[in-house]
Amino acid sequence: MNKILIWSITAALAGFLFGFDTVVISGADKKLQALWETSDSYHGIVVMGMALWGTVAGALIGGFPTNRLGRKKTLLLIGILYTISAIGSALASDPVSFAIFRFIGGLGVGASTIAAPTYISEIAPAKDRGRLVSLYQFNIVLGILIAFLSNYLLNGISEDDWRWMVGVEAIPAFIYTLFVFSLPMSPRWLISKMRMDEAKKVFGIINPGQDLEHLMLEVSEANKHPVHETIFLKKYRRPLMLAFLIAAFNQLSGINAFLYYSPRIFEEAGLVESHAYLSSIGIGLVNLIFTLLGVFLIDRLGRKTLMYIGSIGYIISLSLVSMAFFFEWGGLKVPLFLFIFIAAHAIGQGAVIWVFISEIFPNHLRASGQAFGSSTHWILAAIIPSLIPLLFSTIGPGAVFMIFTAAMVLQLLFVIFLMPETKGVPLEELSKKLIKED
Repeated sequence: MNKILIWSITAALAGFLFGFDTVVISGADKKLQALWETSDSYHGIVVMGMALWGTVAGALIGGFPTNRLGRKKTLLLIGILYTISAIGSALASDPVSFAIFRFIGGLGVGASTIAAPTYISEIAPAKDRGRLVSLYQFNIVLGILIAFLSNYLLNGISEDDWRWMVGVEAIPAFIYTLFVFSLPMSPRWLISKMRMDEAKKVFGIINPGQDLEHLMLEVSEANKHPVHETIFLKKYRRPLMLAFLIAAFNQLSGINAFLYYSPRIFEEAGLVESHAYLSSIGIGLVNLIFTLLGVFLIDRLGRKTLMYIGSIGYIISLSLVSMAFFFEWGGLKVPLFLFIFIAAHAIGQGAVIWVFISEIFPNHLRASGQAFGSSTHWILAAIIPSLIPLLFSTIGPGAVFMIFTAAMVLQLLFVIFLMPETKGVPLEELSKKLIKED
């Protein structure tokens, strides 16, 4: 189990870079807009949003290397992309070159949401799968916290402090890339490529004392499928729908819009700049604590129970944030309500999404299904934050947060009526339950 844990943590470090890369831009947000004198729409869509469009591209194409090259080699490629992006963004001299390098980092983020959860789910025992795959989410929020802290410490160190904010990511990116070399190949991927001897060796480490011949036979049987089968066949309609809905609701909560613009949102609520940065660090701490709680509970209470808790927390907190803006409640009310929001996200959607999507597709289509769910997630993650500066200046933050609240009411209905529980069920058995053969 120690080796499985180490391998899972190593793969999950891609999530640390995901979280850091996604949020570090919040510290440079207003500085870059002032430096390059860009309009709200250009700043939101190009300067701030280009990384998210890179993430969409990474999610759309990430299933290809994950299937063809393997999970391990894709994780290695992701580390290289993060490193190039961090160095290039720090050295950029105009909004276009900055956007290009941020796009490259986005490719790494998008691909990591496919390769890392897929890899961990395929090496994890069924009873520990939720906890191990959710290490990816834990690393995301750890990266978010470190990015907020880094931005706070680097803010004001020089006229070009934003270069240090985005460039420092190159250090953990390079270290992560080196760590990936220590990972074995995914045994389920090896079986899909008919590399049985290599797969048996890895399974021997993962499942000591088990009947390896029987296990290999089960996985091999699950991998028997028509060569050109896709996730869009009628029999895969249910897992496809589940992946789409959980990914869409994740972003319709407004989570990425908030993480990208947290200092701006706090300033809109009346906090001065220094307090806005400190409140952002508080958000990171709350996120980390409740993600740890989610990791602890996901294999105990199950995925569905955590989604109930998160959905109710979303509805309460987002309603309060909306009212705070409508009725101009001052002081620390908005940060407090947003702390509740981030706690609800961390224990619910944050802990569940990547675990759930990695479980519901059959072995031979897992990377493709993960790519579909990730693409849905990231297309909305690109659109919604890109519109925030414009929406805040037109309909106002109160109306924006009320829209997010309404979406979370719909998520609660999804959890009640459509979402299955996947806790503790072997991957091959889940496939049989969710797939409807003609």
